Amino acid sequence: MSNFRVRLASMPPDRQRCTLKVLPRTLAETLQAERLHRLLADFDFIDAKVSALGVQPLIEDYDLAFNPDVLLSGEKAETLRLIQGALRLSAHVFDKDTTQLAGQFLGRLMSFKAPEIQAMLEQARQRKSNWLRPLTPNLISPDGRLLRTLIGHTDRVTAVAITPNGKQVVSASSDKTLKVWNFETGQELKTFTGHTDEVYEVTVTPDGKWKIASLANGTLKIWDLKTKEELFTLKDHTWSVNALAVTPDGKRLISGSGSVSDSWDTILKVWDLETKEELFTLKGHTDRINAVAVTPDSKRVISGSGSFFDLDDNTLKIWNLETGEEVVTLYGHHREVNAVVVTPDSKQVISGSSDNTLKIWNLETGEEVVTLYGHRDRVNAVAVTPDGKLAISGSSDNTLKVWNLETGEELFTFTGDAFSVEAVAVTPDGKRVISGSLDNTLKVWNLETAKEKDSCTFTGHSNEVITVAVTADGKRVISGS
Repeated sequence: MSNFRVRLASMPPDRQRCTLKVLPRTLAETLQAERLHRLLADFDFIDAKVSALGVQPLIEDYDLAFNPDVLLSGEKAETLRLIQGALRLSAHVFDKDTTQLAGQFLGRLMSFKAPEIQAMLEQARQRKSNWLRPLTPNLISPDGRLLRTLIGHTDRVTAVAITPNGKQVVSASSDKTLKVWNFETGQELKTFTGHTDEVYEVTVTPDGKWKIASLANGTLKIWDLKTKEELFTLKDHTWSVNALAVTPDGKRLISGSGSVSDSWDTILKVWDLETKEELFTLKGHTDRINAVAVTPDSKRVISGSGSFFDLDDNTLKIWNLETGEEVVTLYGHHREVNAVVVTPDSKQVISGSSDNTLKIWNLETGEEVVTLYGHRDRVNAVAVTPDGKLAISGSSDNTLKVWNLETGEELFTFTGDAFSVEAVAVTPDGKRVISGSLDNTLKVWNLETAKEKDSCTFTGHSNEVITVAVTADGKRVISGS
């Protein structure tokens, strides 16, 4: 038993809680860096605080050590970052069972040779109660990019959105609920129940005030994120809404629908979010609408269509959002269009298709600029770097490819996924790519070096990863599985 545990055991219960709560802050405020470092690397202190107060207050204690005034050396600060990272990765486990602390630490930190970490793990090994002791570092380590796991849904997560301020995460699920989470703490803030069908899509308005969800029965629901109240419902679709987009000015919502078994409601609707009125119904597609993208000036919307039934509408259409008129139809893909993205300068559209190709289109003229060949299976996802110079595509051939949008040249391929790549996102600084795969992992790739060894793999999902989102600062990624 450590000195800390002996001293703590000698205190009455209320004094114990007070000590666990205030001691780290007291040491930080009095600039006792060495004592703070020893405390935060003491397994007995960590175990006692998690058991008494929960994991989040402890995670926040480590931030005190990173204050420049505390003046911890680089190696000691890095040691505490690893311990904090392990706590954050395991937070969803501790929320249900605090007795798993020792096993989680060993599984995540055993490979790190820092003396303080090894001493802390030796403390963990001395636990007298029955517990499962990992013999190898078999859990995700805290030197990767995964920060936290949010659990609570009882069926697959179908969509994830982040509020513009980066403080909340909204998730949609086949369990017929939406959940709002505190992004920093992982706390579930609200569950929206009462839906009668699966929730397919979710998006947040640019001002962060509303979230909009689509249900499998074609219903759209709009919620106030602050009050958590349902504001209104839009019900004019007769089939599932498969694609949602809000214009960058936040004034209009575009929804695309359709069923693989019926071509009757293969339409887009444009809604005025202020008046709740349907402005236009955009008709012209004859197959399911799979993807929607809006130009940065909020004046045009591009839709992509098609299905595995091959109903011959494997097209993109460009629509005028001010008049509701179809501007042009883009023909060229031989299978369904699965992904559509607009370049930041509004000059080009990139589409990905089940015909294994990407196409770059001139947004002004509707002309096909170039077809990008290289994938050996369907293209499921496309993203563009913020500078508009590169496109990244994810495919069912288990690869990502990076393309030069000026020349149409394939620059390099990232391999390593064991199954189909279903989702792709680029960080706002344009330096990293995140991919989600059917092998239940996320991978982060370095776009600057194009070396697979510079990537890191996020494991931990127990089912396929079907959606990915990146925070506005490019520092974090959220995946739904």
